[in-house]
Amino acid sequence: METSTTSFIVKALTRAIVEHRLQPGAKLAEQKLADHFGVSRTLVRQALFQLSQNRLIRLEPARGAFVAAPSVAEAKQVFAVRRMLEAEMTRAFVRDVTPAKIRALKEHVAQEKAAVEQEDVAGRTALLGDFHVRMAALMGNQVLAQILGELISRCALITLMYQSTSAAEHSNDEHVEIARALAARDEERAVRLMNDHLLHVEENLTFDRKVPTNDISMALS
Repeated sequence: METSTTSFIVKALTRAIVEHRLQPGAKLAEQKLADHFGVSRTLVRQALFQLSQNRLIRLEPARGAFVAAPSVAEAKQVFAVRRMLEAEMTRAFVRDVTPAKIRALKEHVAQEKAAVEQEDVAGRTALLGDFHVRMAALMGNQVLAQILGELISRCALITLMYQSTSAAEHSNDEHVEIARALAARDEERAVRLMNDHLLHVEENLTFDRKVPTNDISMALS
């Protein structure tokens, strides 16, 4: 029961952040959240810890929990590094491609499509990012998978908050095309598609937002 309650709090707060009802930098007071959900502060603390692991909030010693506020400049730097890394990763993947690796990638892309169609914002964001980590893992390069995972999680909040449904659908379509180029062992096309894809993801982030609120009860209602 406790796990399901914690999960409910995590989902409610995630949705409030994603839908711009909570402002980046907003303080998340444990007691206010406990009162709102009618649970103990211990359960709230567990939920906040999970959200901090997902980089949606930051926990500050002696100050509490705040909605994370990664900068646009940081996101641009992350995308620049990802383009450098992932061009070479794509080349290496093509040179050692197998039917099993392509099958695994296509299964992942199908999961993305399902999450996009179900309008599962948090799910689709995680899956769209994991496509890139999955490529590294399928190559057996755990160091690359870990580095990519860290880079993707650094821009995950910005993608989560600012990627529209149509942009998410477009990302999924581009992953389909990348998988096809990899299956065809077309190295140059695969690298070009990957670079264009990362540029499109960055360009399609929309930073105009509704006026958010710092009032937790109003944001969660």
